[in-house]
Amino acid sequence: MGPFPEPKDLQTAMALQRSLAERVVLEGSLEGVRRIAALDASHRRGKPLVAVAVLYHLEKGLLCVGLGVVPEEALFPYIPGFLSFREAPAYLEALKNLPEPPEALLVDGQGIAHPRGLGIASHLGVHLDLPSIGVAKSLLYGRLEAPLPLEAGSAVRILSPEGRPLGYAYRSRKGVKPLFISPGHRVGLEEALAFVKHLPTRFRLPEPLRLAHLEAGKALRQLDP
Repeated sequence: MGPFPEPKDLQTAMALQRSLAERVVLEGSLEGVRRIAALDASHRRGKPLVAVAVLYHLEKGLLCVGLGVVPEEALFPYIPGFLSFREAPAYLEALKNLPEPPEALLVDGQGIAHPRGLGIASHLGVHLDLPSIGVAKSLLYGRLEAPLPLEAGSAVRILSPEGRPLGYAYRSRKGVKPLFISPGHRVGLEEALAFVKHLPTRFRLPEPLRLAHLEAGKALRQLDP
């Protein structure tokens, strides 16, 4: 694994995304995976960006938390479609601070459901050569194939403008807003949805990501109470 690239402008960033998107593998199963890292980040203006990696065992629950911090002045600008250049350096630091490596990544963000096919879950997956899945709270790119039913467990495909499947809109609990699941790297579309469906989910977010969200918020508050 080399250093994470720091593009100087959007043209360079776009070219890098297109190049790395060609390395994304949309095949693979997470059968047998037990130890995952759930990634979430938190940031407020005037404070550093804080990222956490929650090491979560599917049978034992939360094992530990790794923390990564990037000063605000060092952050890539917040521009939709370029989130990985802003948050990934902090995630990589958080992952280094775990006592053992995960077998797969579950990322708060997009996988291939991205204008250039390389959301943050795909970018991290390719960079680390790890299976990864993006679980986003909003749809960045594409359209739903059909209206999403209100029932828990319902899912409809996300399609590109050309009609290519990119992932799924998924309703984890009855009546809650959907999640948008797309494979990041080394996992198939159906396998990504199946893996998220089988995660423990008491609220809207799968439990590993819910814990990561809580830990990121707590870590940000502790930086400057």
